[in-house]
Amino acid sequence: MIVVGIRFKTAGKIYYFDPTEIPLAEEDGVIVETARGMEFGTVAIAPRSVAASEVVQPLKPIIRKATPKDLRQVERNKEREKKAFTICLEKIAKHKLPMKLIDVDYTFDMGKIIFFFTADGRIDFRELVRDLASVFRTRIELRQIGLRDEAKMIGGVGYCGRPLCCASFLGDFKPVSIRMAKGQGLSLNPTKISGICGRLMCCLRYENDLYTSGELKCQNCHKACEHQKPPQVGQRVITDDGLGTVLRVHMKDHTVKVQLESGHNVNVPWSDVAEVEHDS
Repeated sequence: MIVVGIRFKTAGKIYYFDPTEIPLAEEDGVIVETARGMEFGTVAIAPRSVAASEVVQPLKPIIRKATPKDLRQVERNKEREKKAFTICLEKIAKHKLPMKLIDVDYTFDMGKIIFFFTADGRIDFRELVRDLASVFRTRIELRQIGLRDEAKMIGGVGYCGRPLCCASFLGDFKPVSIRMAKGQGLSLNPTKISGICGRLMCCLRYENDLYTSGELKCQNCHKACEHQKPPQVGQRVITDDGLGTVLRVHMKDHTVKVQLESGHNVNVPWSDVAEVEHDS
């Protein structure tokens, strides 16, 4: 099937649509119909052929390529969102609700306004919805989101000094566990392995496969070679300095920390150590 990938938010999830023979390229603006109503999106993946099994049916068509008039409508909606944000803050304060407003999203056709918020528990916002509906005269939706989603919407800079991954390029959040940090030999101090959202950093997952598979690809043949496998922690090995036990494996620089029988510790390339087959 020929599909085109559309993204509605920066670093948002990509959805497939039918290009309907409309010539499209990456970064083009388009108007599509979604479950929320008419929406403006940006082409993230140019039209291409994919297996039918990868497509969720029915595949909705691209209505049209965005016109200058459509782009002006998008800009006006952004201004409306700012005003709606301020009004909603006032209404939340009026009803004394324990919730934090994060973002406001108008659909392209202004048929619906979505207010995103965070809260510690369930919130009875029925009175708030009625108040907002009387002001905006359109459908109102209040959607509670998690801390990761809050960081994705607001953005920011991580401890690495770069923009947050979730706000830059990650379309979906994937599971991250403390086991990933432990397997990579990182400190298990929560303040050092948690992002600004307070949850485990998404980047813990990036190199996890390397550590869990226990093998690297050869730089020459680009295949997993037997000689590229590192020794295991606790394994008895022989080095140029004598017999010892592997204390730690450094996957990034291909070295191992070995405790010698003399009591000294040495860091050596794992290609320079050999397993002791029969330790007498």
